[in-house]
Amino acid sequence: MQTAHVVVTVVAALMAGFSGAVLLLRAQWIVRALTDYSVPRSWWTWLGLAKAAGAVGLVVGLFVPVIGVLAGVGLVLYFVGAAVTVARARWYSHIAFPLVYAAPVVGALALAYAS
Repeated sequence: MQTAHVVVTVVAALMAGFSGAVLLLRAQWIVRALTDYSVPRSWWTWLGLAKAAGAVGLVVGLFVPVIGVLAGVGLVLYFVGAAVTVARARWYSHIAFPLVYAAPVVGALALAYAS
């Protein structure tokens, strides 16, 4: 169980880190999506930093579990909020994207609890 927890946590951290990096680097595809979803441009840097901090927190959580749990909960709330934002923008075909990023975080939290 411990190996699965580490692997899933690292995958979750890599996915969240990637998501934060493309936002901070203003990748064209993410800029287009955030514009379509009417997310204010002034929020973009903060949202990218939140995802990056969550990714770091997941990795730190492998050594300090309470940090990992807090980071995981924060990331799950972030991605659920992203799904709600997508739904409010009526881009229903895109709702799966934030949930795909949330799934390994949920898995990491579940495995942390089971360990």
